[in-house]
Amino acid sequence: MSDPFAKTRACFHLPEGVIYLDGNSLGPLPKAAAERVRGCVEREWGEMLITAWNRAGWMDLPRRLGDRIGRLIGAEAGSVVLGDTLSIKVYQALASALEMRPERRVILSDSGNFPSDLYMADGLIRTLARGHELRVVAPEAVEAAIGPETAVVMLTEVDYRTGRRHDMARLTARAHRAGALAIWDLAHSAGAIEVDLAGARADFAVGCTYKYLNSGPGGPAFIYVAPRLADRVRPALSGWLGHEAPFAFDPDYRPGAGIERMRVGTPPILQMAALEAALDIWDMVEMPAVRARSVELTQAFIAGVEAACPDLALASPRDPAERGSQVSFRHPEGYAIMQALIADGVIGDFRAPDILRFGFTPLYTSLADVEGAVAALRRVMAERLWDRPEFRRRARVT
Repeated sequence: MSDPFAKTRACFHLPEGVIYLDGNSLGPLPKAAAERVRGCVEREWGEMLITAWNRAGWMDLPRRLGDRIGRLIGAEAGSVVLGDTLSIKVYQALASALEMRPERRVILSDSGNFPSDLYMADGLIRTLARGHELRVVAPEAVEAAIGPETAVVMLTEVDYRTGRRHDMARLTARAHRAGALAIWDLAHSAGAIEVDLAGARADFAVGCTYKYLNSGPGGPAFIYVAPRLADRVRPALSGWLGHEAPFAFDPDYRPGAGIERMRVGTPPILQMAALEAALDIWDMVEMPAVRARSVELTQAFIAGVEAACPDLALASPRDPAERGSQVSFRHPEGYAIMQALIADGVIGDFRAPDILRFGFTPLYTSLADVEGAVAALRRVMAERLWDRPEFRRRARVT
């Protein structure tokens, strides 16, 4: 039987001599994306001009691509739409959820959440000025912290630093028993692990597309609203494309039907063209197979690094059922070590204060990549290649 991941790997542009383990931060270029974007620029924008909104189906892209992403995250048809950035989608989901629980004042999150999500919550609280509180607890304390005052539980399913994974179904059920709503950030889940939003009865979910989904830098975010809520939520950001009839140019806002109301501004068509090409690759595989290969890769990497580099401490859960598709190690000189490793042709990234982070994407990551990365890391550590001034200088992006 042919290896489906050999076929998907051939669909990506991977620079010669580079082992890329940073797809959890920015996915590599799908080979078809350049031609797809070029066609969008030349044949659609160039030749059709503004008529491309109808003739090329631009206006339908956010919903159509949303359904394709929905397949990867266990969402019901017609419950996902794309556009804007992840922070905007967090704001939308949180504002709508708080309005649905007007008598409650606590937004519960955890210390492993991505800081931008917490920033958006803090900003919304200050804007509302109604006495809401952002309560942040340790990841393992979330379940016990859900109580009768909780309006919303807002969590990132997979911790961006360690890869620690929350139990979405259990925590969502706990939130619902307490009368709260659940918002899930899938930035490190979509395309990395099996997600079942419908089965878990999640209320809202958001995520980006430029990591495991490979839409390119600045690719659009997505938002999910459970169908049982979709016609009840009131969008705080009442953009014209979320209007029931955008081209009626009605001075009064009337929300569109269902998930359409969560659209805000004009969609980034060129970026969506790149995403469309990337999603064609996802059509070649099924998520259970992707997850199985991810576990194989991450387990092999952990075993290899622990045998070769005893000075590195595992920061990720050892049990693959408790982590996403990334592996993190700790070291006081983590930043310099990562820079030396990148100089040696293995690209991961660093997260403060001391985490070396490696992402594993079965669509293009192989066991040979794992072996090569372990060998390079062994060399960097054994020869102290990291102990150079140029590797200690912090760049703006780490």
